[in-house]
Amino acid sequence: MERSSLNSLVVYRKSLALRDLSEAVAAYFAQNREILSLRKIDSFRDDLSKSLLIDADLITKELEQAALSNCPSVRMKSLAYINIMTRNILAYCNGLERDGVKEKEYLNLLRKEIRIFRISFKKWRKSLANKND
Repeated sequence: MERSSLNSLVVYRKSLALRDLSEAVAAYFAQNREILSLRKIDSFRDDLSKSLLIDADLITKELEQAALSNCPSVRMKSLAYINIMTRNILAYCNGLERDGVKEKEYLNLLRKEIRIFRISFKKWRKSLANKND
């Protein structure tokens, strides 16, 4: 697969939507308004927001790597890593909720986006497995 055809992948577009929403949620909940610069973190909420930003970005990068790689072991490692990152984002949502975030609808929106991404990701992962057979 070529880099230019990445945008034609539904799962890739879903990962970009997840990354954008994660960035918006993280910026909204961060107490340190410089969170997007990834400088010093001052609070638990800021730490969760930073982790949310990083992991959502890593999902997109690992998806690119899996899509562009011809090596099955590299691809499998990226796919496993994406699973971990999606679980992490759900855990960050739970952490933000426990930290007293009152605007739970934003967290629920992010959780929904994760579910949508996971459905697309599982279909794409199966298509990769079928190609390797």
